Amino acid sequence: MKLENERYIVTFVEKGGEIQSFTDKETGIQYMWQGDEAYWSGKNPSLFPMVGNTYTNDYTIDGKSYAMKNHGLIRYATLTCRQDDGKQVVMELNSNEDTKKQYPFDFHYEIAYELKDNKLTITYCITNTGDKEMPFSFGLHPGFNCPLCEEERFEDYTMRFSNPEKMQQLVFDVEKKEPYKLENVELQEIPCDYETFDHYKTLIYKGTKSAYLTLEGKKGHGVKISIAGYPYVALWTAKKDAPFVCLEPWYGHADFSEVKEDFYHREGTMILSPQKTFTTAYTIEVF
Repeated sequence: MKLENERYIVTFVEKGGEIQSFTDKETGIQYMWQGDEAYWSGKNPSLFPMVGNTYTNDYTIDGKSYAMKNHGLIRYATLTCRQDDGKQVVMELNSNEDTKKQYPFDFHYEIAYELKDNKLTITYCITNTGDKEMPFSFGLHPGFNCPLCEEERFEDYTMRFSNPEKMQQLVFDVEKKEPYKLENVELQEIPCDYETFDHYKTLIYKGTKSAYLTLEGKKGHGVKISIAGYPYVALWTAKKDAPFVCLEPWYGHADFSEVKEDFYHREGTMILSPQKTFTTAYTIEVF
């Protein structure tokens, strides 16, 4: 499966419905992280119906216990390609016996890709096909090569919001013994710095107003993703010397300490009524 124009080619795989590559045919730059078990074998998973996991790694619905792997179902599932005509790539997954063992709800999940010039638009439609309210959360986890060019370093890159931000940083205890704290921050740029990532493990911001977040290196190449409408934005890399960074728009987040609320009322959980559809999108622009 692929989308291609004169300058760029984007390829896809049915495993997770993911982007496999986003390549500039003129420069040869590969923008997407290709996965490496030495750092992180993931690439750009979609997070549904959970961002992260619960405190106990399981949850209860109607008195029965269920569990999902980290970030939910879709990243581990094989989707079915419904359209691949050079104009759009569309993949889908319907709930089945396997998904319902982990998440006891009926749903139809659909992801559509469209390439125009240097911009890839990704649209998600999630439909509750059952007869009861469906609790879920959603997020994106795209990984980008960093650095992108030879003779560059990770530290040559900067992450920049499109506007100066007055927002809150969600600071959590990695041992999950204490509830997370919200710290007020004012900034527009965040240098790519392994020490900062190591200290916070994941940079998570709440209440951003910017429409875009850009990752750019000293040679002027980078990526820009749209983040408007997403309550949280996370920035992550695996460990020191990992040659990638993830720019992640989220609707919710993991449990960072013990949570008393049930699965329906966890922070960031949305409730989808029967036969209703939740739609969201974001874009990836490369330069």
